[in-house]
Amino acid sequence: MTRFVLLPSPVLGPYSWRAVAEVLGGQVLALPRLSTLDGDFYEQLAEAAAAQIGPGEPPVLVAHSGAGALVPAVAARRALAGAIFVDAILPHPGRSWFDTAPADLRHHLRSGAQEGRLPAWHAWWPPGALERLVPDETAREALTAELEPIPVAWFEEIAPAGESPTRSAYLKLSEAYEDEARAANRLGWPLVRLPLNHLAPVSQPVAVATAITGLAERLSG
Repeated sequence: MTRFVLLPSPVLGPYSWRAVAEVLGGQVLALPRLSTLDGDFYEQLAEAAAAQIGPGEPPVLVAHSGAGALVPAVAARRALAGAIFVDAILPHPGRSWFDTAPADLRHHLRSGAQEGRLPAWHAWWPPGALERLVPDETAREALTAELEPIPVAWFEEIAPAGESPTRSAYLKLSEAYEDEARAANRLGWPLVRLPLNHLAPVSQPVAVATAITGLAERLSG
């Protein structure tokens, strides 16, 4: 039986994976809040994630959204059976998150920074968007309760050198990540496109978990 560990985006929280973990029987890793770190974000986040992976068979690491950039650093610290990127950015050693973002988004975020911090992630969305992505009010409140303003320095830090596990796969949930899906396909990774949305792990966990299981089977094969 595949052992799954689920890595949330550093700008979200463990709740973003909790429902999928219940379906998979997997472990959700809890990252430190970015506001508690003083630089060296990649190193400290990867150390914290790796420290939570206990002994036993190497797991499949499942990374959502911005957590994709952390996969090489975690893989350098813990043996992994593989990695599955779920609507996630791909590793970008030698570049920052801002370097990978579209110019208009980069400008919009920088212009909204105050005292070295950007608004919490859910404040990036236009009115009503989050409600459409996560219609359930209780789930939406639990998701946003874990969010907070984000240090600009996280988006400016250069990602360290490193590579994804040889056995990697990609699950695309939203059109915003089509470029990453195509890049994964060019790398020869197993790829599944589900026409859902970026927060489907919260709102449609069974569909997401089923796709993850299928990709893990393809990796092990």
